[in-house]
Parts: sequence; C-alpha cells; structure tokens
Amino acid sequence: MATTTKRDYYEVLEVTKTATFEEIKKAYRKKAIQFHPDKNPGNSEAEEKFKEAAEAYEILSDEQKRAKYDRYGHEAPGGFGGHSGGFSMDDIFSQFGDIFGGHFGGGFGGFGGQRGPRQNRGSDLRVKVKLTLKDIAQGVEKKIKVNKFVSCSHCRGTGADGGTAYETCSTCKGSGVVTRVMNTILGQMQTQTTCPTCNGEGKSITKKCSHCAGEGIVREEEVISINIPAGVAEGMQLSMSGKGNAARHGGVNGDLLILVEEEQHPELFRDDNDVVYNLLLSVSTAALGGNVVVPTIDGKVKVTIEPGTQPGKVLRLKNKGLPSINRYGTGDLLINISVYIPENLSDSEKSTLSGLENSPNFQPSKSVKEKIFNHFRKMFD
Repeated sequence: MATTTKRDYYEVLEVTKTATFEEIKKAYRKKAIQFHPDKNPGNSEAEEKFKEAAEAYEILSDEQKRAKYDRYGHEAPGGFGGHSGGFSMDDIFSQFGDIFGGHFGGGFGGFGGQRGPRQNRGSDLRVKVKLTLKDIAQGVEKKIKVNKFVSCSHCRGTGADGGTAYETCSTCKGSGVVTRVMNTILGQMQTQTTCPTCNGEGKSITKKCSHCAGEGIVREEEVISINIPAGVAEGMQLSMSGKGNAARHGGVNGDLLILVEEEQHPELFRDDNDVVYNLLLSVSTAALGGNVVVPTIDGKVKVTIEPGTQPGKVLRLKNKGLPSINRYGTGDLLINISVYIPENLSDSEKSTLSGLENSPNFQPSKSVKEKIFNHFRKMFD
C-alpha cells in the first residue's frame, strides 16, 4: 500500500524523463537546499520533502535503478535496494552530502558530506511590555531589566578553566559525530550519529571553570533597550535577535521575544486604528449647541456641537487615531454623542418641561424618527 501512494520521482525533482544526470543532480540540490532542516527548523513537512527528494535522487542518479524504475515504476520486482524504502537524515548526509558544495554550515552538518562540531544555541526569553495609547501612537523606547544567562567572562563561555582547559574529543577526533559501518545483505552501509562522549561539541573539558561550574554561562541582570515601533497592537510579538539566553559552552544566543500589552485609557478605547470617545452631552447643549472639550491621545481639543445634535451621532476628527504599523495611514478619533437625561428634577424644572411638552419643536419630526431608527438598525446589522 505504501508504494502506491508515492509520487513519481521525476515529479518530485521537477525534471523530465529525458533529463541528464547533471540536470537531475542540479534539481536535487535545489530541492535539498529548499527543504533543508537548517532552513526549516521544526517543520516536519519540509523534512519529509527533504527525504522524498533524496529517495528520488538515489534512484534517478543510478543508471541501472533508473532504467528499472522507468520500466516498472515503484512496483519494480525486488525493489531497488539501498534506501528507497525510507531515508534517515544520517543516511542522506553520509551518502549524498558531497553534492551540496558547502552551501550550509552547522545544524545537520551542512552540505559537506561530514558534520562539524555541533553549535549550541541559547534558549529564547519572553517578556511582556505594557504600552499606553500615546506610546503606540508615537513609538517608544523602553528599558527593561532581564534576568538571563550570559556568557561566563572567566572562561569566555567555554566552561573550561581559563578558557583553555579542554582537549579534542578522543572519540570523534573533534568532528562531533561518530561514523559506523555496518555490513548488510545490500553491502556496507555507513551512518553518522552525534558523538555520545562530547554530545557533538568535538571537545572535552579537562578542568571545569570554578565560576560557572563548567557550564560556560552564569545568571546576570541586564538592562535592555527595546525600540517599539508605532502602531503595534495588543498581542503582537516582537523579537530581538541574540538578546536571549547565552548558550552552554559557547554558541549562538537565543532571541528576546516581546509580547505587547495595551494599558487601558481612562476615557478612550481602541477600535483597530481608530480611537473612540463617548461624549455625554446635557440636554441643553445637545439642543442649543456649543463648544465642548474632548480628550485625544495627545491632549484635549475643543469641538463644536451643532444645535439639535441627536444621540448616536458620530463626529470624526481625521488623523487623531493611531498609525498603521505598515505606515499605510492613520486612524481617526470617533466621538460618539450621548445625551444625559436628568434623573432627578425639582418641581420648578418639572413644571418647565411639562409646559414645553406639547411645543411643536419638542416633538420629533418624521425625518428625525427615520434617522434614529436607521442608526438603531445598523447596530444590529
């Protein structure tokens, strides 16, 4: 069942059935670079495509296997021998590593046929940064204290006393890997695995550094300046390369991951790049009009209220909102009009309002009724 689901090897490498050996080799190298584990860390789909390309190359680069495949396809009697039943990463690098021309270094040993000593990587750090709307509108530099692992200054991160008390690993001779040759019915097979003595580092410490106990890292508090761009939003994650934890025994630092949190403004709230303010007017101001002061991100501004302003009307102040993080424009300040109806009236106030009850101007017109109804309906669309 497994063989019938395999893709055509020519299709895998995207070559024609008349392709020359050099064309097949070039196509395989392109695919292997595209799906190499160093370029796709943690991506299982890319890893499978990497193995699939290696399997296709194993068959199509061998004249006899290719002829057999062209005649019978995947169902060839007796199979093809070798690894066509399934590759491991060690199989691929030990058998085909020489065709990559040193394109990568590190990780799985790169494209060189033989792995080098493993390069350690420190872990990532995650911090949360709280921002005000003003911070988000303008962009801001934040200084934070981070307790993290840093390289030990006494041994220069090696973990060895004085930075020199180590020697080449006697098991792998400094390569970081051990090679095993096994005799099988298909002939000799060679595999490479991480050296168990030095864990792939290629060297062994003869005397540990007393300051870091041979780890090469110590905990310290560091002040880090973070430049937050304008327009970020709640939940966004920024990263600073190399600002995370240092690696044991030297290597590459991890990254600092910054999670954005927005502080709630006492009067404004955010709607994407717009900022919304609810303006509560008195009955007299809504009826007679006047000037009111409203808050913005940068401070307060004066706004003119037209006579007869109805509840639910929205005033728009252009470009008083937040900028887009992609610099595609700036949002607006939206002022939603609400009208306060008095809850407690004196006898004289009640008498005044009662006298106005039947006044034509105190009765909503048909057009006003329709306008308010349409606005109300939109709230539920």
